[in-house]
Amino acid sequence: MEKRMTRLLHVLEAEFALFWILVVAGCVLYETDVLPQGSMVGDAQAEYILQTVGILLTVCLIPLSLRMFSLSLTRYVRQLSLPEALVSYRRWCEIRLAMLLAPALFNLTVYYTTLDVTSLLCMGMLLVASLFCVPGRGRLMRELDLQKDEPEK
Repeated sequence: MEKRMTRLLHVLEAEFALFWILVVAGCVLYETDVLPQGSMVGDAQAEYILQTVGILLTVCLIPLSLRMFSLSLTRYVRQLSLPEALVSYRRWCEIRLAMLLAPALFNLTVYYTTLDVTSLLCMGMLLVASLFCVPGRGRLMRELDLQKDEPEK
């Protein structure tokens, strides 16, 4: 079982790294002019709609992704057997990261399309929220209630 947990942690760490790599790669592609910048600058209606959608995605998906994950742990995952719990835990971690990645990439695109800082701030909030998803052995043990109770000193 220890092997499965270690493999799960490696997969989750790779997925978390991929999250950041995709965001940084998007920035690099826009900054090196591989992807066009500023195509919506001056179109007030398009800028307003894109920024509003980006803000709403950010405001809705940050708390939803974090809260939904904790609810799924308490109501569903902890009642499963350990092998099933590990599979479910991985799935919920992937869903949580995807719920943060989609609006991060959307806000990145909106920022470089409109060149307005509002989307950049939303993307920053999503990146900070992703730091609550950093995988680790201690976190896995706590969230699945696998750690042994140590006597208080």
